[in-house]
Amino acid sequence: MEFYMRLFGIFLGIAVALAAPVNALSILSDGRLAFDVMRNGKDIGDHSYNFSGPSGAFTVTVATNVEVKVPLIRTTVYSFKHASVETWKGGKLQQLSSVTNDDGTPHELKTKNKGVLPASLWNDDIVRSGKLMNTVDGTIMNVRVADLGTETVNTKRGSVPAHHYQVSGDLARDLWYDANGNLAQVAFRADDGSTVMYIRK
Repeated sequence: MEFYMRLFGIFLGIAVALAAPVNALSILSDGRLAFDVMRNGKDIGDHSYNFSGPSGAFTVTVATNVEVKVPLIRTTVYSFKHASVETWKGGKLQQLSSVTNDDGTPHELKTKNKGVLPASLWNDDIVRSGKLMNTVDGTIMNVRVADLGTETVNTKRGSVPAHHYQVSGDLARDLWYDANGNLAQVAFRADDGSTVMYIRK
């Protein structure tokens, strides 16, 4: 059970915010960005972003739904559900609210703009600062970001060129962003050594 609690900490990092004096204005034209969550090559859930409204005043709804099951008997041994809503105006965050169910334990957070940029990971503006705020409990994490250059990543719709960043410190993530600055892929290593990836649909 300790492993699954640690795994929660890993998924928790997906809902973070970076302190940065920048605007987030890049919105997907189709209004949705969706991922399969894979652990050691097996699908364990979904992660998605839905965008609504014009670029000057838009809302981002983020949803994560993960279930870890015991092989063969398929019994759920751990579940993690997170939903957040970001309200933006003029490229600046106005309000962020989130509700999380960590395997039956509820969490709730609501905050207005306090000079931080929510890094739900959907936009590459998040790589320009070293402070991250966890949007489940509001704690601050210190990170470093390394620019690893351009690579090709595979999505469910084919290969795309993407810029690779490696986040380290209190949160460890490899992040890839496409030419429009939108999230293309996420990868990290769980405490048991397994690889977890977010593969764009």
